[in-house]
Amino acid sequence: MQTSALRLGSLFAALAVILGAFGAHALKQVLTPELLQTFETGVKYQFYHSFALLITGVLYSSFANKYTKLASTFFTIGIILFSGSIYALVMLKSSGQVGLGGLGILTPIGGVFFILGWLMLILGIGNKNK
Repeated sequence: MQTSALRLGSLFAALAVILGAFGAHALKQVLTPELLQTFETGVKYQFYHSFALLITGVLYSSFANKYTKLASTFFTIGIILFSGSIYALVMLKSSGQVGLGGLGILTPIGGVFFILGWLMLILGIGNKNK
């Protein structure tokens, strides 16, 4: 678990840098300021939770338990659902589509996974090696 959290955290952080640079340079000329800001929100939360994954991976050596594992899983799911749905929404809106339709619910569900990840991390730190 520790290695996968560290690898995923690093991968998601690298992708956030790439997407952030892409947004700042390529998308800045094609997106409205509102859509660019929305895209940047996805990148920001991806960065935050990439760091959360890295921290969780490091903490796992001292707090190896089911809650710390769940924190890693929930952060990963949150990044995919929250940031991924924001990127899809921006892409659809920029191409003239209205939005994600019923899939728009993925963003707040991803946010719930972020919250659950942080709560699991609290529980994991409180339960050393169980």
